[in-house]
Amino acid sequence: MAGPMFTTQEEAATLLIVDDEPHILSAMRRSLRHEGYELLLAQGPVAALDWLDQRRIDLVLCDQMMPGMRGVQLLGEVARMQPGAARLLITGGGDDRLDRDLDRLGLPEPLTKPWEDAELKETLRKALAQVRSD
Repeated sequence: MAGPMFTTQEEAATLLIVDDEPHILSAMRRSLRHEGYELLLAQGPVAALDWLDQRRIDLVLCDQMMPGMRGVQLLGEVARMQPGAARLLITGGGDDRLDRDLDRLGLPEPLTKPWEDAELKETLRKALAQVRSD
């Protein structure tokens, strides 16, 4: 299936992908490069917060386990800094507190690593459609 279609009046959605592992960021970029999004990559929470200060972001996809700040903490900051942005978590492993944190922040089930490209693309499309309709 082709990427999202945008009318001439509608800009491409800006996605911020946050992970501390460069090979994950590269794989995400390869997976999403033909989907019509503006992709911003942040290697960790500090770089992500810098992007959030500089740009309007439509969707943040963030890894859970990163040095310095867990993904749910960063997504809480995203909600404060850019309340209109969709927020999604991706994780490679279990975390006992994760379900409670997701509920508290109103976040959907996380994507899992390794991800399926089709599932990733569909999840992003649905999340963007939700925030654009609000």
